[in-house]
Amino acid sequence: MGVDERRQQLIGVALDLFSRRSPEDVSIDEIAAAAGISRPLVYHYFPGKQSLYEAALRRAADELAARFLEPLEGPLGARLLRVMGRFFDFVDEHGPGFSALMRGGPAVGSSTANAMIDGVRQAAYEQIITHLGVEVPPARLELVVRSWVSLAESTALIWLDGRRIPRAELEMQLVHDFAALAAVSAAYDQEMAGIVLRALSQEPAEGPFGDLLARLAALAPAAPAVPAQRLPSGNTP
Repeated sequence: MGVDERRQQLIGVALDLFSRRSPEDVSIDEIAAAAGISRPLVYHYFPGKQSLYEAALRRAADELAARFLEPLEGPLGARLLRVMGRFFDFVDEHGPGFSALMRGGPAVGSSTANAMIDGVRQAAYEQIITHLGVEVPPARLELVVRSWVSLAESTALIWLDGRRIPRAELEMQLVHDFAALAAVSAAYDQEMAGIVLRALSQEPAEGPFGDLLARLAALAPAAPAVPAQRLPSGNTP
């Protein structure tokens, strides 16, 4: 193999091992054996485990960021649901590696790990803004999207600890969470209200957002009445 080809092979082997076990439990000897080469040859391409680990995490970060790429076609709710499906595919396939990327690990300095995950978060943020068709996002929209990206990340990390909730339910719930965050923000800001109403106008009744409205409507009879004095100033019951 050429130098670059061998480096890419070692990164792939390391990423596969790190995806199945905690990175600190994987040795250079195991990586060498899985790649079919000697331990000294691994060091010929990478000065140590840390540099190989960083390279593997960089590939994981790039692949994770790519999971947020989605054609600008069809209703927003369906697009977000497909994105969540690909996101959880990655989480499911690379559990320990995903945790290491998001939380950092002993083999990677905090600044390196933070730069990687910040790149993933920024890529996800930019993709969602693009799907909303907003060129200059207002402050409230930026808050909603960045909060949602962080929510998806923390939800996935919690889910990995036992997988106690069906994946498909969490994927749909996260799409609903996005709609809920946007709707609450729209209640406080006219510009956000315009963005949300424009997005909802293209949503079919049988789509993810329509499903959320149906679920909320089912809760309405059980919801306590809001006393008039608790309503914000300027509103009526």
